[in-house]
Amino acid sequence: MNIDILLVEDNPGDVRLIQEAFKTVDRSTSIHAVTTSREALDFLSERAATEPPTLPDVLLLDLNLPGSNGFTVLEEVRENQELAHLPVLILTSSTVEKDVQRSYKLRANAYLRKPDNPDQYEALAQRVVDFWFYENVLPHKQ
Repeated sequence: MNIDILLVEDNPGDVRLIQEAFKTVDRSTSIHAVTTSREALDFLSERAATEPPTLPDVLLLDLNLPGSNGFTVLEEVRENQELAHLPVLILTSSTVEKDVQRSYKLRANAYLRKPDNPDQYEALAQRVVDFWFYENVLPHKQ
């Protein structure tokens, strides 16, 4: 089974590192990368409107985005009945406790910090796949 990921990340270097890291995991993945909150919400709206809906399996969301930040995406996803069940993993360089608190208050499923070392992205990708697609039980897509 292919894992479908929406990556919301404005840094091209981080996009490349994340895409390359997920190519090394022991499961087939497709990553759709967008760079702004608006692009992310448009992508999700379009996918939710298909019959049947073709939402990604997980949303990897950076907080620091141009224009409105990642919190905007998280808030809108959680307020939209068609999207509310989507697992949202914050993937950010922010070490600010206020960001962690706000993310969980807005019902993020996880808060992950980007690795300091580019070589650590592969291990992060494998841990995400291991937990979210092997260990964690998600409801069936409707």
